[in-house]
Amino acid sequence: MSKYTPMMEQYLRIKADYQDAFLFFRLGDFYEMFFNDAIVAARELEITLTKRDAAKDEPIPMCGVPYHAAANYIKNLIEKGYKVAICEQVEDPKHAKGVVKREVVQLITPGTVMESNMLSESENNYIASLSYFQDGSYVIVYHDLSTGENMLALVSDGWNAVIHELYNQPIKEIVVSSKMPPEHQQQLKEKLNVTLSHQDEISFNGEYRGLFDHLNDERLVKAFSRLLNYVQHTQKRSLDHLQPAEVIELKHFLKLDMYSKRNLELTETILKKGKHGSLLWVLDQTVTSMGSRQLKKWIERPLLSKKQIEERLDVVETFFNSFMERDALREALKSVYDLERLAGRIAFGNVNGRDLIQLKYSLKKIPELQSILNQFNSKQINKIVNEFKFPEQLVDLLETSLVENPPVSIKDGSLIKDGYNETLDKYRDASKNGKQWIKELEQKEKQETNIKSLKVGYNRVFGYYIEVTKANLHLLPEGRYERKQTLTNAERYVTPELKEKEQLILEAEEKSVELEYELFIAIRDHLKAFIPELQGLAEVVSKIDVMQAFATVSENNNYHRPRFVTDKLSIKSGRHPVVERVMKSGQFVPNDVLLDQDSDVLLITGPNMSGKSTYMRQLALTVLMGQIGCFVPCEEADLLIFDQIFTRIGAADDLVSGQSTFMVEMLEANHAIENATSSSLILLDEIGRGTSTYDGMALAQAIVEYIHDHIHAKTLFSTHYHELTSLDQSLDKLKNIHVRAEEHEGSVVFLHQIKEGPADQSYGIHVAKLAELPDRLINRASSILEELESYEKEENAVYSNSTSQLSFFVEESKRQPKQTDKSNESVLAELKKVNLFDMTPLDAMNELNRLQKKLK
Repeated sequence: MSKYTPMMEQYLRIKADYQDAFLFFRLGDFYEMFFNDAIVAARELEITLTKRDAAKDEPIPMCGVPYHAAANYIKNLIEKGYKVAICEQVEDPKHAKGVVKREVVQLITPGTVMESNMLSESENNYIASLSYFQDGSYVIVYHDLSTGENMLALVSDGWNAVIHELYNQPIKEIVVSSKMPPEHQQQLKEKLNVTLSHQDEISFNGEYRGLFDHLNDERLVKAFSRLLNYVQHTQKRSLDHLQPAEVIELKHFLKLDMYSKRNLELTETILKKGKHGSLLWVLDQTVTSMGSRQLKKWIERPLLSKKQIEERLDVVETFFNSFMERDALREALKSVYDLERLAGRIAFGNVNGRDLIQLKYSLKKIPELQSILNQFNSKQINKIVNEFKFPEQLVDLLETSLVENPPVSIKDGSLIKDGYNETLDKYRDASKNGKQWIKELEQKEKQETNIKSLKVGYNRVFGYYIEVTKANLHLLPEGRYERKQTLTNAERYVTPELKEKEQLILEAEEKSVELEYELFIAIRDHLKAFIPELQGLAEVVSKIDVMQAFATVSENNNYHRPRFVTDKLSIKSGRHPVVERVMKSGQFVPNDVLLDQDSDVLLITGPNMSGKSTYMRQLALTVLMGQIGCFVPCEEADLLIFDQIFTRIGAADDLVSGQSTFMVEMLEANHAIENATSSSLILLDEIGRGTSTYDGMALAQAIVEYIHDHIHAKTLFSTHYHELTSLDQSLDKLKNIHVRAEEHEGSVVFLHQIKEGPADQSYGIHVAKLAELPDRLINRASSILEELESYEKEENAVYSNSTSQLSFFVEESKRQPKQTDKSNESVLAELKKVNLFDMTPLDAMNELNRLQKKLK
């Protein structure tokens, strides 16, 4: 005999198929959870944990949420990376034999949410699938259920390339084979912070084969099938809005690895992980949510084709030069709602009357947009106008069928206009006339009984009634009224005539509401045929929106159109687009950049806080802005088209992977060195500072030489190792530049100006002073510095002036002490025993200071 009730056994059978999800089990007006689901949900949702069958030896943990308020609880769980299986009653309890039949009607996961309250308007909600093939290649499929987008990318450069590619997209969930190596699954979860799901079936014979029939690579077909199987399994409904699979040729876009995207803060800042302070924040002058999502895609995939870049710049320039027309365009775009996601909701079946009214208003703006765009004298814009297809039939349908202010619910009536359906009009007429008859009945009864307070009312339990106060009961004629309900101060009655009319009115109202729901569903289903047109319109509108945003931000921030050349990179008065926005007007100091045939490497010296990192970042952001088709922050620019950007800027431990700052630094430097080409841009900031001084200098020099001699990539290399500046004597395409700083009345003044040649000193102690370290500490550091500089000059024992290469070992002839008296022999003996390579720089300075004092 089972220890569980039949209902509990039903729960356990269903739960067995959804072990990795919370099962929201519908019981009346609540979704209930049991066992471990209840324990975890109670903790995560901060709701009360109770027990079922508490009288038994093994009570079942239980918690629940109200059906009408479930959306917010589901949202909370999804945002934490969980999945939720919605289990509903699928038969009428009145007709059920035994336990009411229940089924999971939808599995909601972080990558498959459709409700607007769970989606960011300005960001795609991607789910990805990852498939490995025996030839060593991987196929990544990106899918946004809310918009129907499907994109595939073939990665043949190994596992690390997969991680970098996935990192650059806003992915919430990744679908993989259950046989994927556990260490790879763990890396996906830790490095990308995503929910991991499994789907092993990679054959697909369903109704959506047309989405990928055009793919001629079996690997792409299998990878896409994995994703489609998972989406169908989780959603269990029509997916008519899914778009044909688009193959992304990664070789057609500038590559950005995960380090560069993070270091350059393209779409979010490193510290706060928010949009404010990122390049996206600066450039996002889009008006529509579709445009905002498109902008983010363009930033994440800059172009390599000069032709495509110039076509975008042509449109931006036209918009830039036509303020009045651009302003009118922006105003018109403000009335265009999210066509992509509206199309998705139509297909998904969760669209309501208000959504369709938004759709109607949006579509009615299309002719106005066309008219405005026709005012621009541009071949490229004319091509865009020709892509507009105004769905007049769809607009007419929405205009004639739906009222202007429909309710949120589609099941309570008041959705459909009068005159749209003859039967509905008859029901409404019967209901309206019946209610008029009720009013007339009330007046007639008042006159006949002479009871002024008599009223005819209605409630859902008792229907229509005639109410008379007890003080007036003696005025009622005998035998005409039938008592229906007794109240404290009144009696309620019905008459045969009122009963008959009540049935007609209620029947008409009930049938009217049912028919309105059926008509709305029919309208919604009819709209599915227009989904491809809506998606095409969304694509055109989003591109127009992004390019007008580029023109707007360029005008507001004094950006200029770049030229793309092949022989040099030259920027006049370049600025950092983000830093200048957060500074007060006029405070940012612009600087030039020149990388030509005679200079592949710029070696940048200068003190901390002087602007070296800013200078490097602004170059990368300027390059990237140019290659997405935007004007750039400078007075004038000749740009090269780069295939990749690599950055090593900033220092941080990777605590999750157990890697130190120096290890992270070396890994990022190695990634650049291993993958860069002569068409790449490399930015390396303070390489070698995470280890001992000599180790750091040796590595820094070796990296500079390797890039210069073997990669030939355009490179900016900033350093505090002033000794490296002598490399310009041995490396013919290395050029020294520095950030200018001056001393004034004992303090350092940072001028943030880039000048040719090396810096004359580092000003490190001055920076410490600015940080308000204690005066006593500052004075002691200054004293130590003087002693070390004096010692270095006296011994002349670290670098050789006779060669341009760095020498890290002191020649024996220069190690001999100038005094050989016995009082100094003990100091010399101690000095010979010191192993500088096993000491930190600070320990070395302290030891040298101690020995020097003994000599004095």
